[in-house]
Amino acid sequence: MVAPIRIVVAKPGLDGHDRGAKVVARALRDAGHEVIYTGLHQTPEQIVETAIQEDADIIGLSVLSGAHMTLFKRVIELLDERDARDILVFGGGIIPEGDIPLLAEVGVAKVFTPGATTTEIVSWVRDNVVETAEA
Repeated sequence: MVAPIRIVVAKPGLDGHDRGAKVVARALRDAGHEVIYTGLHQTPEQIVETAIQEDADIIGLSVLSGAHMTLFKRVIELLDERDARDILVFGGGIIPEGDIPLLAEVGVAKVFTPGATTTEIVSWVRDNVVETAEA
């Protein structure tokens, strides 16, 4: 039996819009995963600490504020500092297409832009994290 994937869904920074994050969190939960939603206004430090404490396989960040380059990069740096780079990072929000390759360079596994369906996101998580959860 495959263990459920443990996912931390977080809203970093000052952005107060979390409807999308809640929809994604619910879809992942409904697909059988264990989801920890951290709520609004989380710092990268809080998000990484939660992921480590919860033994998460993956972190999903929702960023609509325009601070995606700084916030994603800081989460990756903190995971590196804590020797926790086995925790994948993915995300979504209002992210310009041109920034997606730059986010990939710093270690973001996948970025979903507006219009991505919950089915796409759930499938990507299942296909890209299942090996970690089985270990």
